[in-house]
Amino acid sequence: MKAAATGATAAELSVSDSVGRLMEFWGFKRNMGRVWSLLYLSPAPLTAKDLRARLGLSAGAVSMTLTELSRWGVVRKVWIQGERQDHFVAEVNLWKMVSRVLNERERAEIVSAVETFENAARTVAEDKRSSDPAVRRRAALQGERIGQLLDLAKLGRSLLDALLASAKLDIGPLTRFVFRTGR
Repeated sequence: MKAAATGATAAELSVSDSVGRLMEFWGFKRNMGRVWSLLYLSPAPLTAKDLRARLGLSAGAVSMTLTELSRWGVVRKVWIQGERQDHFVAEVNLWKMVSRVLNERERAEIVSAVETFENAARTVAEDKRSSDPAVRRRAALQGERIGQLLDLAKLGRSLLDALLASAKLDIGPLTRFVFRTGR
């Protein structure tokens, strides 16, 4: 069953604009959120032409957006018997979508931060052995602060790993970090 290429409803436009703004806030292109949400709300697969008509986008914008969404695994092509045009549907498992982004993008940033902080901590540790008292004082302060950043990044990595592994979150490590009584 193919949806007619008509204008989107007020609810569809409202949701697609809101999801588009959220996607843009998270560093994605606004149209990615708009196209995905229209597919998500659609009771039937849509063509690129349908999406262009409903969202008022160019053919190129829809094509590039569908390619990016497909790469992220949140949109896929489906075959419709008797139809020659490609049809698309959205991934409807929201946790699957979010966890993929968290695992591929946010986790990589946290892992990179942990590595950077560990390297910086080693460099500062060498400065703590300096014969210059000013260098030692600076190194002591920086060592303490880099250690705090490292603890926070490791906590973030642990929380994200726990969330991705079970879709449940134990906030014990977070409360211990926030309410600790000093180093």
